[in-house]
Amino acid sequence: MTPGTTGALDLDKLFAARLHAARARPYLATALFALHTVESRRVPTMGVDRYWRCYVSPAFVARTSEEELAGVWVHEVSHLLRDHHGRSDRVARERGLTGPGERLRMNIAADCEINDDVFGDGLVRPEGAVRPGTLGLSEGQLMEDYLRQFRLGPYTEGLAWLDCGSGADGLEREWDLGPDGAYGLSAQERDAVRFRVAQGITGRPGHTPEGWQRWAEEAFHPPQPWRELLGAAVRSAASGAGEDYTYGRPSRRSAGMPGVVLPSLRRKPPRVSVVIDTSGSVSDAELGSALLEVAAISRAVGGRRDLVSVLPCDASARVVHPLCRAEGIPLVGGGGTDLRTGFAKALRTQPRPDVIVVLTDGQTPWPSSQPACRTVVGLFPRRDAGDGGWDEDDPDYVPDSPPAWARVVDIG
Repeated sequence: MTPGTTGALDLDKLFAARLHAARARPYLATALFALHTVESRRVPTMGVDRYWRCYVSPAFVARTSEEELAGVWVHEVSHLLRDHHGRSDRVARERGLTGPGERLRMNIAADCEINDDVFGDGLVRPEGAVRPGTLGLSEGQLMEDYLRQFRLGPYTEGLAWLDCGSGADGLEREWDLGPDGAYGLSAQERDAVRFRVAQGITGRPGHTPEGWQRWAEEAFHPPQPWRELLGAAVRSAASGAGEDYTYGRPSRRSAGMPGVVLPSLRRKPPRVSVVIDTSGSVSDAELGSALLEVAAISRAVGGRRDLVSVLPCDASARVVHPLCRAEGIPLVGGGGTDLRTGFAKALRTQPRPDVIVVLTDGQTPWPSSQPACRTVVGLFPRRDAGDGGWDEDDPDYVPDSPPAWARVVDIG
């Protein structure tokens, strides 16, 4: 009798596929072997939970080739490394998304984020794997971006079977063992796995896709909590022109009016202009950190990259770039510093920003008056004169501190 026909889980085949996956993607080996396998006949294929358990259908393993199973292993562990469950929970709260249909959309969007670069180079794409092109979308975007660009409909009818588990969309399944069940990893253990994987990627960056390299950089240098930093601007925008009505989340007043569906007010996220200091005193590493912060700001406004613009500036302001992909923004500069020109150009942009975020080492004069919008200044670590800082063509130069009207945070 051939393996799999008895209904038992073929562990030899499953673990051989995991070894295949580790050989094809050695930088993910730590994560692959951290997953604990749980046999389950209720999971459609393979799925993970946030505690790093991998639930496996014996029938799915029996009918799937070892080469395809290797790709599924990498796909599932990618959900966990990229924190798709936590990000889905945040998106659901921020956008008022409820129900299994919305969680299916999140699973599809998360798959699009993963599958645009996970296959090839030793990994076979499993049959039915969702890619951005399947939905007519472009590659290289984040889950939050994809989620805004499609709805369940004709293009997704064939994806109703898709279920990568609660580790992909945050919604607990009936087969989940839960936080108190056996074999789950603690929060500290999960962080340790991510750190080890990030170490492996940064140690040999030429062997990994750009998406994984960006993920590893963020693992070592977590961006600022921009949701909290921009929170006041969100509330300010919502108090005036930021209000809008939506039927996607009916008003609670509808309960008192049978047969009538009333819309609820929705808060629009703020429009953010990011001014990046590209003067000669800012290092390449700091510019790389700036791009990580830009990506985090985009996530903080709900993935609305159309609401974020980037303005490189040294002694003069450059071209304002709408945010499409952070790595495509040319950070041109290298001269002296006068970010006042950046403030002036950002405020002339139409529509005007609700928030200006300035990422700088602080070696700049500041506007004499407070801009007509909220301002957050992200400071790169300052160096004193003994460390070669504060040169600006004048050995006695000492920059002014950011003005009192700006919220100041330190950028790692």
